[in-house]
Amino acid sequence: MTEQVLNYLKKHRKKQLNALYEFLSIPSVSTDSTYKEDVTKAATYVKDYLNDIGFDKAEVQATQGHPLVYGEWLGAGENAPTVLFYGHYDVQPADPLELWDSEPFRPEERGGRLYARGSSDDKGQVFMHLAVFEAFMKTEGKLPINVKVCIEGEEEIGSENLYEILNEKKEQFQADFALISDSGMVAEDQPTILYGLKGFTGLEFSLHGPVNDLHSGMYGGAVRNPAIAMAHVLASLKDENEVVQVKGFYDQVEPISQAERELIAEVPSEDYVRSTGIPETVSEQGYTAKEHTMARPTLEINGLYSGYQGEGTKTIIPATATAKITCRLVPGQEPDHIQDLVIKHLEAHTPKGVRIEVKKEPLSAKAYKVDPDHSLIKTAAESYTKAFGKETVYVRMGGSIPVVEWIDAIYQMPIVLLGFGTPNDRLHSPNESFPLDNFTKGMETLVHYWSSVRDSSI
Repeated sequence: MTEQVLNYLKKHRKKQLNALYEFLSIPSVSTDSTYKEDVTKAATYVKDYLNDIGFDKAEVQATQGHPLVYGEWLGAGENAPTVLFYGHYDVQPADPLELWDSEPFRPEERGGRLYARGSSDDKGQVFMHLAVFEAFMKTEGKLPINVKVCIEGEEEIGSENLYEILNEKKEQFQADFALISDSGMVAEDQPTILYGLKGFTGLEFSLHGPVNDLHSGMYGGAVRNPAIAMAHVLASLKDENEVVQVKGFYDQVEPISQAERELIAEVPSEDYVRSTGIPETVSEQGYTAKEHTMARPTLEINGLYSGYQGEGTKTIIPATATAKITCRLVPGQEPDHIQDLVIKHLEAHTPKGVRIEVKKEPLSAKAYKVDPDHSLIKTAAESYTKAFGKETVYVRMGGSIPVVEWIDAIYQMPIVLLGFGTPNDRLHSPNESFPLDNFTKGMETLVHYWSSVRDSSI
């Protein structure tokens, strides 16, 4: 039966690509109100596709912002497992337009890649699932398991309304497990299981000195310079070994087991010097760059501003200095607690002569990790290997996907992160693209996966 589905996909490839091009041509930019109608048009496109391929229910549901698409096919019966498939149809702005080599909302194939905004993040990956659902319905007349679909239109603006919807409509979204394809592989053509994500929290703080900028000659030596005070405060956050100096920062950190260190060691190493232009890597003492990036918490300065920024010299003592800080967290760390610890540290290290003002980052998320030996994860790895012809590697990612933590917190269900993007996709940048080979092998992976889940005791 699996071969029948795979043959359908192969036979109808041109039709699938044309449908994907139509989807990608809709400029569903969620952050810009200019595109509000286009965002709704993209939602309607997904809803119509689900209806056309035979889902029991497919509807556009209103939210306080952009609409959400909900669909379900429950024809596999009560004894069959039910999956909640999550994705998003909204995309980042295409700016700066002059840096694109082709129109961002006019898909174009070049060098084995499909160029368009959303081709990788996340329309292309969402569409792969829709096309596989269609292939099963057209060949077998049914899906292998029960499927619920949640495709939102606000992921690129922080999923502003999704948490409340998931919390309020628990019965609607309840399932045995969730599957998300909004991630990628560690290297081209290298199947990758993502079994963990870091949490996130942050803040912005300012140091205020005089009520206005002062003449540095007349007041230097009598007034604390907020920029220099900021340098002292920021330098206190880490030592020369990249160890965070905030008291209590590591207290609840789950240690990396030897088994995990071995999994991480098997992941192909990125050449950071070549890919980033740095002279050398610098990681937390006692950990490799891969271990630090994937499985240890981090604290970073994301922005820094003070004083005159124009050409030449302006001899002032600036009135204020501002910095933005974010922390990527691991299992065991509570975002609010870490945020409070960092604030206490900043306040304790603020020198005399300046006043500190803190603004908390409202969006935060806990870290997520699933057992890499879970049967759903092992099945995904085996399905990857069948399609790509390579052994699957297991990684934890340094990034954060808040919806993963929300689904985990609300439903306590396993989450399979089955992504097909690559490091060269240029997410959020001009010339975003997706390898067409991954489009083919990714759908093959999904066919194997859904068939295996159906035939297993999961």
